[in-house]
Amino acid sequence: MVAVTARTIVKRFGATEVLRGVDVHVPHGGFAVLVGPSGCGKSTLLRLLAGLEEVTSGEIRFGDRDVTGLAPRDRDIAMVFQSYALYPHLTVRDNLAFGLNLRKTHPATIASRVAEVSAMLGLDHLLDRLPRALSGGQRQRVAMGRAIVRRPQLFLFDEPLSNLDAALRAQVRVEIRKLHDQLGATSVYVTHDQVEAMTLADQIFVLNRGVVEQVGPPREVYELPRTRFVAGFLGSPAMNFLDNVQVAAGGLALPGGQTLAIRDSAQFGSALQPGRTVSLGVRPHDFVVRPDAPDLVVDVELVELLGPELQIHARLGGAPLTVCLDSQSGVARGDRLPLAVRALHLFDPATGLSLRA
Repeated sequence: MVAVTARTIVKRFGATEVLRGVDVHVPHGGFAVLVGPSGCGKSTLLRLLAGLEEVTSGEIRFGDRDVTGLAPRDRDIAMVFQSYALYPHLTVRDNLAFGLNLRKTHPATIASRVAEVSAMLGLDHLLDRLPRALSGGQRQRVAMGRAIVRRPQLFLFDEPLSNLDAALRAQVRVEIRKLHDQLGATSVYVTHDQVEAMTLADQIFVLNRGVVEQVGPPREVYELPRTRFVAGFLGSPAMNFLDNVQVAAGGLALPGGQTLAIRDSAQFGSALQPGRTVSLGVRPHDFVVRPDAPDLVVDVELVELLGPELQIHARLGGAPLTVCLDSQSGVARGDRLPLAVRALHLFDPATGLSLRA
């Protein structure tokens, strides 16, 4: 396997600049996830790594090799697509062997590798079936097997789970991560699903409008977002934001006249100048019920039971707020709910940058 480095990548389609000076580094054996909303440039970046598109400017290296101008067949990669891209007239066995046959690999080697991969992915009993006789999850495993059997130096995944239902998506997601660990592969994976990103990645690249807004391990990016966009994109339900919050001597002046004290003001340094306007972010899971000394009190409008937790839709001085609590909390519509805040985030309303020192 190989390290992947992309430096100052720019990609234009006509007058439209899709990628604007993107830098990516994935170490040998790493699992990197490119995540972001539709149109952010993540799939374009993956296609540039694969050689399916040409860079406008910048450099792509696999290890010490400059591959910027190389054709896909010369990059020694394998790509797993959203659409499976199986040959409908070939059996599972022949689909798995197709790439090796093109390379004129010895038949005994082909048979050995197909047997190894089919056992690894649980495809032994499907080898003589055509793709139309397979379920969506089985087709995706065949697509992954066809990539694995070639033993490339880099695996590229382009939203491979988008066509699967929720339960199957979770199952195949686990299989992909297990395979990565088993093969010691270098993998780059594109998704718009932040749950996939958080559960699969060693390293997340959060893209927005053609730039990488933040890079880091999933927990770090989730807990210490550098921008309001990253904070709002990662996490389910999404982070709550309150705008036009004023910094006051006693804390933050909230909608409806309540004041939220900041217990650890040192984390924001000199950003907490009285009179300054900020945007406040609080994740739904960072609220806890505290009847004795609440940080704030909200009006409950709707309570949804989601198995082990309640998703509570509330109002704070007219502003909507989502709160997630244990299902045993006993909260009902119409309650005045006293809450404490375990962690909060502050952002500059003009730049969207975090105000954390």
